[in-house]
Amino acid sequence: QVQLVESGGGLVQAGGSLSLSCAYSGRTFSRLAMGWFRQAPGKEREFVAAIAWVSTTYYADSVEGRFTISRDNDKNTVELQMKSLSLEDTAVYYCAASAPWGMPSTTSSGYNFWGQGTQVTVSS
Repeated sequence: QVQLVESGGGLVQAGGSLSLSCAYSGRTFSRLAMGWFRQAPGKEREFVAAIAWVSTTYYADSVEGRFTISRDNDKNTVELQMKSLSLEDTAVYYCAASAPWGMPSTTSSGYNFWGQGTQVTVSS
């Protein structure tokens, strides 16, 4: 059974940094595209970053240059390193996994499995 568990969320001051981690339980992690999405109160879930099984990365314009997504296929984890955080980055962050051999997608429909989310709050 596939399970995704996010960790690393919390409270950080504007301008600070935070790293999120997502642990994947299941087979074939190395053949999955992985993504991070976020949802702020009153807003729709939006794409943040994605990484292909060949480690090609993709970013939303709003986080390009500030966030870095990476994966460790030995540990079955994907990380999202965030720096220069602003109030607009406050949201629940979700980790997502595609089907095997799936391509990275910027839409939620491109992912088959989701974590429960972790809260990131940026304060002024």
